[in-house]
Amino acid sequence: MTHPSFPPPGPICVPCRLAAIGAVVLSAAGGFAYVAGWLTPERLTSHRIINAFEADNGQHPGFRRNHSKGVCVAGYFDSNGNGAALSSAAVFAPGRTPVTGRFAIPGGNPSAPDTSVPIRSLALMFRLQDGEQWRTGMNSVPVFPVHTPEQFYQQLVAAKPDPATGKPDPAKLKAFYAANPETQPFQAWVKSHAPSSSFANGSYYSVNAFRFVAAGGQRRAVRWAMVPETPFAPITDAQKSEKNFLAADLSERLQGGALRWHLILTVAAPDDPVNDATLQWPDGREQVDAGTLVLDQQTSQDDGACRDVNFDPTVLPAGIKPSDDPLLAARSAAYSVSYNRRTREEALNPNLHHPQPNGDRS
Repeated sequence: MTHPSFPPPGPICVPCRLAAIGAVVLSAAGGFAYVAGWLTPERLTSHRIINAFEADNGQHPGFRRNHSKGVCVAGYFDSNGNGAALSSAAVFAPGRTPVTGRFAIPGGNPSAPDTSVPIRSLALMFRLQDGEQWRTGMNSVPVFPVHTPEQFYQQLVAAKPDPATGKPDPAKLKAFYAANPETQPFQAWVKSHAPSSSFANGSYYSVNAFRFVAAGGQRRAVRWAMVPETPFAPITDAQKSEKNFLAADLSERLQGGALRWHLILTVAAPDDPVNDATLQWPDGREQVDAGTLVLDQQTSQDDGACRDVNFDPTVLPAGIKPSDDPLLAARSAAYSVSYNRRTREEALNPNLHHPQPNGDRS
């Protein structure tokens, strides 16, 4: 069943300095890092990438190495059955699927102000009745800054803070962007869109493409977005001076009732790029409203249900498969290294289990 397009929030021009863009590109990476333990030692590995995250963000034991500041949420996905035409996954059959999730901002500093980046993220784990799971990590930007894991590592190195200033070196960032024009769509989107005033009124995009497999075996490339019923509103002047407004705003909104997003599946045309997350597909592609995500609970990530979840986007149910986007395997392995490090730190030091401002425990 095809539904009209849900447009993203209207563009709002905002000034952006090169160093700020560099910080956004770095933090928005959301762990989309190159990891490949099977490669030879001289090549990039997951541990080198996570080490670089730690070098750029500082040491914060017990926290995720990226998206470290967040809050747990829970609810359910109410499928209307429309998605079953594209995928045989049980989550698209009519009915409800329990969901555990996490809102966060990009970056590896759990004490960073909410205003430190203009991007929000939403990670979800759908718990299907047959024991399968569907995990997804989404960002509020529909494209990724780089195409390959190698580019990501180069970007990470270029954005490393200068010890003298505590900020990325603009000259190094300029050189990276000049050598990697693939970053232009991401930079343009960030410059022309104001950040949302709330976790509740933002759209969240899969960024990467996946292969949906229908009951009859037909395969189609799909990206998805969670589009809110709450009208978009840009960050306010008052919020720009607040450090932890996002979690407080979410809590206040949930006291007034559940929050809802529509799961919009966008189907690629045969010639659309499937393995390049820096490129959006043209307008006019088939879109299917597959149902409604309903979130009605919020808890601290210090002890909430999302704390010990690794939101690996390659954990997929039957009926959904990864595409050949090289960032997907990179994300999976990087998340694994981050997860293993933080859980080991917590096991070695039980005192790490204590509440943080804004629920900042990973």
